[in-house]
Amino acid sequence: MRRVFVALDLPEPLRAALAVQQQMLPLPARVDADSFHLTLVILGETPLPLLEAVHEAWSDLRLAPVTIQIDGFGLFGGARPRQCFAAIAPNPALMSLQAKVETTARRAGATPEARRFHPHVTLGRFRPPPPEQVFRLERALAEAAGIRPPPFTAREMVMFERHLGRDGAQYEPIARYPFSA
Repeated sequence: MRRVFVALDLPEPLRAALAVQQQMLPLPARVDADSFHLTLVILGETPLPLLEAVHEAWSDLRLAPVTIQIDGFGLFGGARPRQCFAAIAPNPALMSLQAKVETTARRAGATPEARRFHPHVTLGRFRPPPPEQVFRLERALAEAAGIRPPPFTAREMVMFERHLGRDGAQYEPIARYPFSA
């Protein structure tokens, strides 16, 4: 069994820009900038034979490159936030790409995690902070609302294996799926 997901990896200039913004936010805990990605589909714990079937199905996909724009920042968790993220501007091409990748995984026999796709890049994960810290974080996010790093064009998706350790999750790329030009 391997714990896997497929995502769009971010180019180094965007990683750097998000890391700068991340450091300017009063986050209780930060995700390592080397781990920034945009998750498309989470397969979770997957047996090797099924993983091979999904890999073959994804290898056969013909997908066009897609341009992605960061559009502000937000929190997941409502009044008790537990995650900070960089939001992705509405993008029909990205939504179509994600739907094709998920449908292909299902046709290969996988059962991806049943979550509504909300494209984002996670900047921090944490236990819900006290109200005064939430207020500071929300104010900092409001001030950062107009920050828009240059868009990037994703030209491949990457299957990552997730390894859990004492210092958090580490992501190892195990397959790449180039998009058609």
